Amino acid sequence: MKNEKKIGYAVLGLGIGKAHAEAVAKSENACLVALCDKDEALLQKMAVLYPQATLYTDAEELFADPRVEIVSICLPSALHAEYAVRAMEAGKHVLVEKPLDITCERAMRIEEARVRTGKRCGVVLQNRYNLNMYPIRQAIDSGRLGELFLGTFAVKWFREQRYYDRGGWRGTWAMDGGGSLINQASHTVDLMQWLMGDVASVTSSMKIANHQIETEDVTVSHIAFKNGALGTFVSTTCAYPGVSTEIGLYGTAGSIEADADRLKLWKMSEPVEDMDEDEEEETMLERFSGGNRRAAESAPEKLYGHRHVVEDMILAVKENRDPEIMPLEGMKSLAIIEAIYRSAKEGKTVLL
Repeated sequence: MKNEKKIGYAVLGLGIGKAHAEAVAKSENACLVALCDKDEALLQKMAVLYPQATLYTDAEELFADPRVEIVSICLPSALHAEYAVRAMEAGKHVLVEKPLDITCERAMRIEEARVRTGKRCGVVLQNRYNLNMYPIRQAIDSGRLGELFLGTFAVKWFREQRYYDRGGWRGTWAMDGGGSLINQASHTVDLMQWLMGDVASVTSSMKIANHQIETEDVTVSHIAFKNGALGTFVSTTCAYPGVSTEIGLYGTAGSIEADADRLKLWKMSEPVEDMDEDEEEETMLERFSGGNRRAAESAPEKLYGHRHVVEDMILAVKENRDPEIMPLEGMKSLAIIEAIYRSAKEGKTVLL
């Protein structure tokens, strides 16, 4: 008989945590039972949307709530490991926002707690589930791109100074772990290694171009991959008014370009049997150039973004299985980010 019990879910931290709460509320398999944030005014605003949820300003009280089975950890980056560990030790399963923490050493505490407590732990890397990523990854895995030789990735976003001033933790080494790279670009770092393969070395530079912060708002990196491919990675929060999230994959048999969830170029030297090269690209762009919402029209069963990651976490607990992305997988992009910062600070190539 199918288990119809709904999983009790809580969200700790209501910045990006708002997306988690919305995803839980839309799930048929979970109930949003609690919300926690130090900002009481924010809690009251959320209570209007989710009147069934108990409101907490203290995480320990949240962790003591017996109805709560899963907690989304959506706090400032440097608090992720501390609160994820505390939640698991209190008997809760956890879903941790990106990045896992600000260093791999700190993030490893999450993996150690997962093993020690036996609780489920997932990591939010939702851009892997943009709907255009399914055919892109399939093209790589099936060999249609041939041998990958180049990958170009650039997160050209914009943030006003007040973004950094609000809350006081963004753009600090102690709490944010960096600037544009670890905060805005970490998802794209993950996509880079997930699509291109393991990184062998990085050679990087960084600077503060247009903000009053202590970390960086521009990074530029040369990437060497273990499979022999080369790449570039750029991050910035100075590109007014917010330009693009560029993903370029180039192989000996084809090229793919995307802007975040929007497919921009699909060129295969050996197209599918019933189409020529132009017809295949036209078909792919028709389906995937409009982003997730447009692509979902022809695949309504596929969840994307936080909906996918949160639902997977809920089902992992319900089905007694591991979530799709676990801490050691989430640490791969964090290791690259650490290497980029070390290279930029020390002025030398860093091997991974």
